[in-house]
Amino acid sequence: MNTAHGIQEALPLEGASPQLPRLRLPAITLPPQALNKFLVGLIFPVLIYLLWKVTTDNLWLPPQILPPPDFVWDSLKDMLSSGELAEHSLVSIKRVLWSILIGGSIGLTIGFAMGLSPTAKAYLYPSFSLFSQFPVIGWSPLMIIFFGIDETLKISTITVAVVVPFAVATYKGIQNVPAKLLEVGKAYQFSFSQTLWHIALPAALPAILGGVRQGGMQAWLALVFVELLASSEGLGYLLSYSRNLMQMDVVVVCMIAIGFIGLVFDFALTRLERHFSRWSPKGF
Repeated sequence: MNTAHGIQEALPLEGASPQLPRLRLPAITLPPQALNKFLVGLIFPVLIYLLWKVTTDNLWLPPQILPPPDFVWDSLKDMLSSGELAEHSLVSIKRVLWSILIGGSIGLTIGFAMGLSPTAKAYLYPSFSLFSQFPVIGWSPLMIIFFGIDETLKISTITVAVVVPFAVATYKGIQNVPAKLLEVGKAYQFSFSQTLWHIALPAALPAILGGVRQGGMQAWLALVFVELLASSEGLGYLLSYSRNLMQMDVVVVCMIAIGFIGLVFDFALTRLERHFSRWSPKGF
């Protein structure tokens, strides 16, 4: 009995389908969503590069107007190794940071004043509404008369571009502070400074950070215009100077540098906005 039973277990019965070992294929894991977005975002730049490559290889445009990608790459490496690109980039970044510091302080002060004080709003809001309608290019002739073409011209003009986004975002953020929070401050007899630091600022922080991001990008755009207009250093100056000499490879390098630094600015300000937005009080 035991021997027959062991033979039946060892040998499959007639008509029974033998069980083959299962094949285990390697699991295919899709890339994360962020990587998918990054790869999709690369499609258009790759198409632009291919069009650029085909155009220069077939001489559809002369090299004096559109230099080949290899030539631009060599110029980029030369400018990086010599330190020329880094030097002009640092000058431009320093101007933007100073302008954000000065213009942001002025914009925050105006925004908080109009948002927290009806009297200040009555005095400031009409003039500020008129002031905000002027583009940066409209202020440049007046700035040149007052400040000449020195460094003060660049920083003051960029500062004007920063003040409006900061002030508008701060004012709207204060206007959207829940009324219950302000009632709590009145119940505890908060002073103006206590209301500002403990209620208004935390509640308006998301809107203010949105204004910081917009103001930073406006500062970078205004910087390029100012340096193209009147400057002896900076990325905008290097771009304009190279264009006058028909060094189109350097022009393309400057364009790439301006776009890359602007992208880094936007990424850093976006991360900053997401980080500090968690400080905003919830539940009202």
